[in-house]
Amino acid sequence: MHHVLSTHLFVNNQLTVAQLDKIQHTGIPSVEIFCARQHLDYRDKAQIAELGHWFRDSDLKLHSLHAPMYNDVFWGRSGPQSVITITEPVKGKRLEMVDEIKRALEIAETIPFKYMVQHIGVSGEEYSERAVDAAFSALEQISLFARQRGVEVLLENIPNALSSAERLMLFLEQTHLDLNFVFDVGHANMGEGVEPAFDVMKERIRSTHVHDNDGQSDKHLFPLLAEGGTIDWRKTMDLLRTRADQYPLLLELKEAPEFSLATVVELFDRLENL
Repeated sequence: MHHVLSTHLFVNNQLTVAQLDKIQHTGIPSVEIFCARQHLDYRDKAQIAELGHWFRDSDLKLHSLHAPMYNDVFWGRSGPQSVITITEPVKGKRLEMVDEIKRALEIAETIPFKYMVQHIGVSGEEYSERAVDAAFSALEQISLFARQRGVEVLLENIPNALSSAERLMLFLEQTHLDLNFVFDVGHANMGEGVEPAFDVMKERIRSTHVHDNDGQSDKHLFPLLAEGGTIDWRKTMDLLRTRADQYPLLLELKEAPEFSLATVVELFDRLENL
């Protein structure tokens, strides 16, 4: 499978060309960049220009961008007003959030990439028709803006009542939006289970997020290596290989002092050899 590393691994630090150099030197061919302003500030034209210049001269490819979840540089800790969610019911506020996502999409004008990963709602959010209507309205605008820049929006299964595998399929049926999915293995493990979620989503999976957890907390653990993981990785890799031409093996991990980029390369190999 094609290997991709999410820069979520360094999300609490500013993304620099030095970090990208280190990833490239490991032989990992592609990255997904996480749009968090303390990491990649999509409002900072100088940072985007510097990264764009680097990518133009690099063998490392930008596979995808993860849409921003907060508009501050503190990972949302500045308060509830910092949360970016497309299920915001108040139209004026929702349009401001859509504009934030559009600012991130504008990166494609400097650094081309294929996919933008988008959440519907926030972790733990309850289901409501009002939230569905808000998300539909927002995604119409976001998808059009993305297509104009050569980017496809992908919806991710996340741990809330709007974004299980079945709810995502129902959302597409209700709205007639022609969107595809990111299959998040760790999130599926916290919900209906990896295999049931995969079976529902498999036709529309175009990318993945691979990480482990205890089935309850979204810990983004290193598969096979970190303590506390509960996913059956041999079975999961067998599932992923059944559609390997549709998507890459994309690791979305949380930084851990005991693991290095060399560990990430080892992890790709260990998963492939299962």
